[in-house]
Amino acid sequence: MSSRTDHWKRTLQVGAVVRRSPGVTRWAKEIWKPVAVIPGAPDAFWKELVHDGEVVDYHAGTVTMELFRADVEGYLVSLNMSVPSAWVILDRDVTGQSPSGWMLSTITANAHEALDSLDSGESIVESVPIPESLAAWIKEFIDMHYIEEPFKKRRRDEVRVDAVEDAKGDPRIRQESDVFRAPTNIKKPKVH
Repeated sequence: MSSRTDHWKRTLQVGAVVRRSPGVTRWAKEIWKPVAVIPGAPDAFWKELVHDGEVVDYHAGTVTMELFRADVEGYLVSLNMSVPSAWVILDRDVTGQSPSGWMLSTITANAHEALDSLDSGESIVESVPIPESLAAWIKEFIDMHYIEEPFKKRRRDEVRVDAVEDAKGDPRIRQESDVFRAPTNIKKPKVH
């Protein structure tokens, strides 16, 4: 794995494996789902890797995974999942060059970044199991930069609760003793 490391940032070329399988409804003829990542992968564009009947695995592309010091909590979330995971994000292919209609946008180890991508509803965002070598590379970066902050209980502001409260109760009542009391000086119409 060739990577570049600065004190505050680390990068690595990572490829995504996307599986095409037959759809299960008449509206979806095929399903495209990220299933794996390849650390240190060479450049590729929808290169067929495995063909098993109607299921085909493609090396969809290779992008630069970046780790930043400020995002170590998001990396910890991903590594502490029941299956340690990386996140593959596919966006619509506006060029029409890919066989799937999707283009590899990002591979990230930051669970928070993946969640942000889900907000648009326009992307395919899938967690995939992370290879041990890539997990170790990320863990080393976390160990260099993560500082656990001790929990600090927040203190309440010194607010006076016995002060005059405006806009409470019926404005026609001028007593401060019971602001929720119903007015008694309202005349009722006489019924004949």
